[in-house]
Amino acid sequence: MAITLFASLPVLADTRSGFACDTLVVSGNPEYPPLLWVSDRTPKLLTGAVEAFLREIVGPLGVTVQVQNKGSWARVQRLAQLGEIDLVAGAFITSERIGYMDYVLPPMTHLPTNVWVPKARPFEYRHWPDLKGRQGSTLINNSFGQRFDQYAKDNLAIEGVRTIEQSFLMAQADRVDYVLYEQLQGQVKLERLGIADEFVALAPPVSREGLFFAFSKRSVCNSMAFREAFMKQLSALDDQGRLQELIEEYTSYYTDVVR
Repeated sequence: MAITLFASLPVLADTRSGFACDTLVVSGNPEYPPLLWVSDRTPKLLTGAVEAFLREIVGPLGVTVQVQNKGSWARVQRLAQLGEIDLVAGAFITSERIGYMDYVLPPMTHLPTNVWVPKARPFEYRHWPDLKGRQGSTLINNSFGQRFDQYAKDNLAIEGVRTIEQSFLMAQADRVDYVLYEQLQGQVKLERLGIADEFVALAPPVSREGLFFAFSKRSVCNSMAFREAFMKQLSALDDQGRLQELIEEYTSYYTDVVR
């Protein structure tokens, strides 16, 4: 699949930062701890490892960052499509999203997605066809990679819900057979819910996808100069393994401190 990295945009007047804008309005999946989540202390904002990582990327560029809670993951994608946010902090690549977002290389990380099942009701899983005839659940408008998304659309029964907690509780109550969610995020969500010992992630993962920052094509911040500066900072921090350090820090914070 061809990835659109840069859009052809008009040259905009410089601001105090030297780029097309001084403030970057960002949002992402609010159901994504330890990468992003909504804190009770600041319900209008998102916190997490990716929020901290983004500030380290953009801070040296002289641009202010606002990582806002815009509601569900489906709504965040719609706002990016409309240009009402500048940047999505964490998205897999799909052909639909390429139509309205410019992805920035390198990916911040790669995430495996697993089939989560109650330990009391496991089933044999080796590859995608083993999910046929079973009822699954995940977030509305969630993607797990273009190939799996298409296979699921054509062959599987997966109910989209607003929060991943709802999916896990539905599986716990035997209303669905499995939950599709990333391995890292699923584990910390279950630990926070206090039911981690009741679920298991089946192997192998259904997919392993790169997670990217992506600019809205309609954002005034989406200039060639800013993207290049952003990419340079991202690459330097990626070489240092900085996001992994933050993931470890925020995993402990989410599971042990935030109750």
